[in-house]
Amino acid sequence: MIFTCARMRYPWVCTLVLFTSISVSVPCAYPEAYIAGQFGMALPSMGKGLSDIDITTQFLPGTTHSDLALKSSALIGLKAGYYFKRARWFGLEAEAYNTTPHIKEQTHSFQNPAVPGVASGTFQGAHFRVFTLAPVNLMFRYPKYRLQPYVGIGPALFFARIRGEGLTPGAPASTSDNARLGVNAKAGLEYYITRHLTAFGEVKYNYARFNFRENADLFPFPYGFDSTYRMYLVSFGVGYHF
Repeated sequence: MIFTCARMRYPWVCTLVLFTSISVSVPCAYPEAYIAGQFGMALPSMGKGLSDIDITTQFLPGTTHSDLALKSSALIGLKAGYYFKRARWFGLEAEAYNTTPHIKEQTHSFQNPAVPGVASGTFQGAHFRVFTLAPVNLMFRYPKYRLQPYVGIGPALFFARIRGEGLTPGAPASTSDNARLGVNAKAGLEYYITRHLTAFGEVKYNYARFNFRENADLFPFPYGFDSTYRMYLVSFGVGYHF
């Protein structure tokens, strides 16, 4: 093959052929543990932000709120996993990552079946932080080539906090959901640069139902609220396989 490439008139064709032959070779057909760092972005524009919001008040039960749009955010985290010897296509992975998809300044509205009309106003925005801990992702990959597609899914704990304006002007307020069980799913591609060093890119999907009731003095939610969190994320990173 090297002799044939040397006689080619176009060197870039030779380079492409060599790269392709290397890419499809099998770098490792053995079990391996791995660790990896990851960074990326949370992309709330692909979802609904905080949606299906129910205001938790005993005075006006059934009050709902319009969806709250979120800002894009950086993602940073770590993950570690292991693929098995007898089923090289299957493994387990744990990961943790942090995002801050702050709530945008926007027009918001309240509605209650017992009260005619819709009340609306301007929400000044608030800081919003979500820490995701996914202790067990079930991982499925195609292990025969250097470039390996994979998917994964598992339960996750979501720790969320909102910080914004309090009911008293100028006074900060916060509300948090200590731990909420949800879903962490992903799909991606991993490339073996060497037998031990890899690079990857993946798309994640998070789902959880938050319950913000602690310190429920955050304007405009003096009674707290429940909301659905759906988030798409993209991440990239480098891993080391043992």
